[in-house]
Amino acid sequence: MSRRFQQIARFVVQNPNDVALDSVKAISATAGVQPSTLVRFAQSFGYGGFSDMQRVFQSRLLTAAPSLNDRLSALRRELGGRAGGTNLKALSELVIGDIAALQHLMESITEESLADAARLLAKARTIHIIGQLRAYPVANYLRYVLTHLRRDVRLLDGAGGLAAEQAQLMDEGCVLLAVSFRFYAREVIDIVEAAAKRGIPIVALTDSQLSPLAKHATVTLEVPEGEFNFTHSLAAPMCLAQAIVICMTNLLPEGSAAGSVAPGRGPLKPR
Repeated sequence: MSRRFQQIARFVVQNPNDVALDSVKAISATAGVQPSTLVRFAQSFGYGGFSDMQRVFQSRLLTAAPSLNDRLSALRRELGGRAGGTNLKALSELVIGDIAALQHLMESITEESLADAARLLAKARTIHIIGQLRAYPVANYLRYVLTHLRRDVRLLDGAGGLAAEQAQLMDEGCVLLAVSFRFYAREVIDIVEAAAKRGIPIVALTDSQLSPLAKHATVTLEVPEGEFNFTHSLAAPMCLAQAIVICMTNLLPEGSAAGSVAPGRGPLKPR
């Protein structure tokens, strides 16, 4: 897929309601491409033109949950006026973004995908974790809590530039838990691709089905995001990481973890 088509694909995934309702001219202006490029994009998927593809999004709109951007707009209308000065407005905008992201997370994750990820991780002899750039805090948290649960965990942190060499230690019985968001770390993509070629099961925590991780993953857990900015929150990815751990813990034999994080099995012992 060309760079322009990737740009359109990201816009379509993030703004499905706009695609359903706006004109080709308005969509192309917002997406930053020419109208003719939108037409070619639709034709590349077998549609006669952009209008044919647009009808699919219009049908979806009748039953679909609000998009992330729709949620943001609604929350800004509801809560945005409560802030006072400039600093409180900045805080308000961040909180509104987190609320919208968490609401959208509830709609985007399925029972099946969580169950599949939990089963892979619970059965794994060793869990290898990788996450760089903005995803690194999520990967490090997963390493911490899974170690606390007495799982054999290896964080491919690339100390000394050896992340690829660390990944070569994966073999039968291992699972790769990969975390990456736009803009995707090249080394993470390379390690995921190499693991897939070797038949290593991969659980991907990422921001889109268009992510380079998704096409190689055994299970993809999607955390949809809006437009990127440097303060992009990790509230939704962290929440999903916690949910993955809880679901996995429910599958472990009693007494195999150092304190439970699952409902009904007692509190996680603080460290």
